[in-house]
Amino acid sequence: MLRDLSHPVRDGMMVYPGDPGVTIGPGLTLDADGVAVARIDMGSHTGTHVDAPAHTVPGGRTMADVALDELVGEAIVLRVPGATQARPYGWQDFVVDGGMPASLPPIVIIDTGWAPWFGDVLALRHPSLDAAAARELMRRGMRVLAVDTLSPDPTDAAASGFPVHEVVLGGDGLVVENVCGLEGLPSRVRVGFFPFKLEGDGAPVRGVAFLDAL
Repeated sequence: MLRDLSHPVRDGMMVYPGDPGVTIGPGLTLDADGVAVARIDMGSHTGTHVDAPAHTVPGGRTMADVALDELVGEAIVLRVPGATQARPYGWQDFVVDGGMPASLPPIVIIDTGWAPWFGDVLALRHPSLDAAAARELMRRGMRVLAVDTLSPDPTDAAASGFPVHEVVLGGDGLVVENVCGLEGLPSRVRVGFFPFKLEGDGAPVRGVAFLDAL
């Protein structure tokens, strides 16, 4: 059984503040052209998407350098049941069945419960990950950090940098943002984040959980 972990891409949908907006309209029409083709204008970090290191690291890897197998495999789901508006969460807040293992699978998904707010003003006031916790996740084997929020850093992080991005992308890892559909997922699950074959600093993804794979 498969579960979709990605938000649909729609005209006028929410984007990270300052990012290009999303415009989807008719490029060709059945009446005029005999076929329907949409014209799409959006940024590379639209909806559920992956950040390549080049997003924040000068000279970092682009999506052209990211292998598909980096974004497919066993994942651990860490819950943050006490997540609240605009507040950081850290190592002590993670809840996982059986306790936190000493060695993590390459993909770590953090479920703060914030995905339903995507598209609402509250999405901008999402909880954020503490950089020290991100460093410990990397030390234990994480290579891909997936979050159900606009960013693992606060949305106003531009004023003071992007500390979690610096940890993960600076360590040549990947960040997946705006994941959804995490409710009821087991703590260990096989997932895939399948990006557009887009050469650049990031790309929208279709996220999939393979619920019968483990």
